[in-house]
Amino acid sequence: MTSACNDPIQTTEWDSPLGRLLLTRQGHDLLGVWFSDQAGIPTWASDAPRVPADGVLAEAVRQLDRYFAGRQTSFDLPLRLYGGTPFQQSVWRALQAIPYGQTTSYAVVSQSIGRPAAVRATGGAIGRNPLGIVIPCHRVVGSHGALTGYTGGLDRKRALLALEAAHG
Repeated sequence: MTSACNDPIQTTEWDSPLGRLLLTRQGHDLLGVWFSDQAGIPTWASDAPRVPADGVLAEAVRQLDRYFAGRQTSFDLPLRLYGGTPFQQSVWRALQAIPYGQTTSYAVVSQSIGRPAAVRATGGAIGRNPLGIVIPCHRVVGSHGALTGYTGGLDRKRALLALEAAHG
């Protein structure tokens, strides 16, 4: 797929402390961040040509490295919510408001987008977040604080939350 400006979608890989990440861009925008072994990576990302990390990909790697080292609490990257329904995109935007080191519930996210009865659909949208870590879906937990659903794996979710708690 290409945008109206015909920039190709490109991907790089980076070995994070929690496993290899697949980072995808189109032009100057970051489109995706996934653990390379997680389910649900869209084919437009997994099939994209691999390139060296430059431009927005290099900056994303730099900021992720700082995040994992506990020296960065938010990301300043040009993001594009690529794909997804308008509902899913509204959920992904809501996730960006969850502060570093804090958690919230699926119900609270549903309420924040004006759809309090759509808790299950909200959970589904969170599971399809294309910009893992950068858009902090790992900060969403069950209503009683239980660690539930993370496409990168619950061990990684636990590790990300512990990292943020230690540096928050």
